[in-house]
Amino acid sequence: MPLRPPGPLGHLPPHDQHLFWQYGRGPTVPVPDPLIHRAVERQAAAAPHAVAAEHRGARITYGELDRHADALAARLAREGVRPGDHVGLFVRRSIPMLVGLLGILKAGAAYVPQDVGLAPPAQLAHVVRTARTRVVLTLAEHAHRVPLPDGHLMVTLDGPQPYAPKPRTPVRPDDGCYVLFTSGTTGRPNGVKVTHRNVANILLTEPGGLGIRRGDRVAHLLNVAFDMAAWEILGCLTHGGTLVIRGKDIAAAARTADVLIATPTVLSGIDPAACPRVRTVAVAGEPCPRPLADRWARHAAFHNCCGPTETTIVNTMHRHRPSDPLLTIGRPTPNNTVYVLGPDRRPLPIGEAGEMWAGGDCVSAGYLGDERLDAERYAPDPFLGGGHRMFRTRDLGRWTADGELEHLGRTDDQVKVRGFRVELDSVSSVLESVEGCARAVTLKRDARTLVSFVCPADVDPDTARRVVAEALPYYCVPERVMPLPFLPETDRGKVDKQALLRMADEREGAVR
Repeated sequence: MPLRPPGPLGHLPPHDQHLFWQYGRGPTVPVPDPLIHRAVERQAAAAPHAVAAEHRGARITYGELDRHADALAARLAREGVRPGDHVGLFVRRSIPMLVGLLGILKAGAAYVPQDVGLAPPAQLAHVVRTARTRVVLTLAEHAHRVPLPDGHLMVTLDGPQPYAPKPRTPVRPDDGCYVLFTSGTTGRPNGVKVTHRNVANILLTEPGGLGIRRGDRVAHLLNVAFDMAAWEILGCLTHGGTLVIRGKDIAAAARTADVLIATPTVLSGIDPAACPRVRTVAVAGEPCPRPLADRWARHAAFHNCCGPTETTIVNTMHRHRPSDPLLTIGRPTPNNTVYVLGPDRRPLPIGEAGEMWAGGDCVSAGYLGDERLDAERYAPDPFLGGGHRMFRTRDLGRWTADGELEHLGRTDDQVKVRGFRVELDSVSSVLESVEGCARAVTLKRDARTLVSFVCPADVDPDTARRVVAEALPYYCVPERVMPLPFLPETDRGKVDKQALLRMADEREGAVR
């Protein structure tokens, strides 16, 4: 019997070696333009009078946006901003925010976004320090909130900017496009540097482009500091769409849009029947409940997606239909790979559950100022080779027989209860199968108990506990199921788990 070939796949039988690449490698396709701002400039040149964005009755055309961004880029160049620099963009959702973002890219720098109305001063100071943002852009009304160290420059976007041609800066595809700060598990936000090549690869190919065409209306619903906001903003502007920047009313913006990009938590607050224009929806950022996916998939092309900030917005996508047997996260997007690996980083046979690692053009440039975390989460890619790196997503998954990725939760959502390992998302998934339950979240309270939260408030908690008891082992059954009218949100539109635990403590204290 011939020996199996050596190498990273040598331990797998030939059939699994074949499927490792067939399932795990996205299509290889060309990217039209590896520089994001160039793609926006092309839209401005082709249709200068088309509306690029609207907000609270104000509008800006592509030609106006391009000219204002050129003037800002020239100003930044005069202030010494060069390719490779990071420039703070401390703003709220607005049209000047778009001018600032595009102007930074035209100057060759990477933008570092923060919602100046939500981020506490200590976080803004951490961002300035970690990203070394010597220049920070903001609006005059928010200038007092920006903690600016000595020697740093603040530029207000609503001040006059005399026109000047944009600087001729030699920007490269591997230069930074933006730096996003994740919530992190270390207790402080981690800065992730994402390149033009990374962003162009997801936004300028399909399905990541979401079929956006000139004249389409794309809602901007999310926090600018969240990477999915880059999907909304840059995904719209690189394809010639009109960005509908929301005010306080999320649903009002959604009602006039053709394309929605949201977390499941944000999307659950929008009624598809009230959004007749919407034809395309994409969700990511947290697990999507099957009832929510089915509800929207009856009205629009619904994409369930997955991927952390470090793999550039999303790196897997699936067009879901209500008739699908499973709600999966699909397959890798173009020019990207996904590997399901064991603890030893060796590929697992098809169908076995393991940790997902991402490879290809989605893998970002790494963390700022944290070599230890960089070495822990990024590693040389032994499958692609050639200097490629792969990223440890900490998402659990397995390949179905027909090559779809089934998301099984996060490694940090695997907890020990009474000595048994429990996947919290599995408990929530069972709860979401209860009649009338739209959303569910399960959390560990202590070494012996789980608590679950379901909405809407009329879900019967006893029925919910019984359904879990019938489907899962006894140690997976939550001690308490709390029905709520809605689930609290973080500033990034995800479920606020800490707020839920506080609510559970308050409820128990009241009962006592």
